[in-house]
Amino acid sequence: MFKTFGRAAATLAFAASALFLAGTASAEDRHVMVTNGTSYVLVQFYASNAGTMSWEEDILGVDVLMPGEQVMINIDDGTGACIFDFKGVFDDGDEVINYGIDVCSVTDYVFYEN
Repeated sequence: MFKTFGRAAATLAFAASALFLAGTASAEDRHVMVTNGTSYVLVQFYASNAGTMSWEEDILGVDVLMPGEQVMINIDDGTGACIFDFKGVFDDGDEVINYGIDVCSVTDYVFYEN
């Protein structure tokens, strides 16, 4: 099944009418709640500064994000950057990439299925 991403600055509907709310973060706060709104296990999650040419390390490490689970991640890489690229890898081999996420203003990021 095709997976995609969701992000918002206001309340949005996603998968089966579930809702999420993204507030506004200060420039110093780069914490993002990552939610797996799919029926697949998220086995890897990457957040790389948009100014880099490669993916950083897998933030989840040995952990996974089961369907419906969420985790708060501090995306701060120490550079002061706000724009990051996200990549999620699922247990069925699908990858979802989204470029240009402003982690200084987005507080929620949801992977969901179409």
